[in-house]
Amino acid sequence: MRTKEWLEKRLTKIWDKYFSDVPAKNPVFISFGRDATYRFGSIRLNLENNSTIIKINGNFRRKNISSRIIDHTIAHELVHYSQGFSSPHLRLHRYPHRGGIIDKELRERGLQKLVEFYHKWLNGYIKNLS
Repeated sequence: MRTKEWLEKRLTKIWDKYFSDVPAKNPVFISFGRDATYRFGSIRLNLENNSTIIKINGNFRRKNISSRIIDHTIAHELVHYSQGFSSPHLRLHRYPHRGGIIDKELRERGLQKLVEFYHKWLNGYIKNLS
């Protein structure tokens, strides 16, 4: 099983390598959340202490889920953070997913292979649900 510490290290690695131009304007925390079928990650702004909380699907603790899926989910949430969703950054768009903006930015940041892996994996994941 993967731990919170393991998840924190993944966040730091991805942020340092691919999002180094995005300053942490507030404390950002990451942890595993509840098990879910369709929601892989979420990001929320805690208004009580102005921190950002990233939750990763609890099912992803299991080693049968590729770490690349977790990395993609973390990077996806960091795109939201950088674009001003659930963060103190200036909001760049009205809607967080409109027009494929997430995949576009991930590709621009050098994460093309991660995007491709995720979409291939997602097709298989959805087929296994039925």
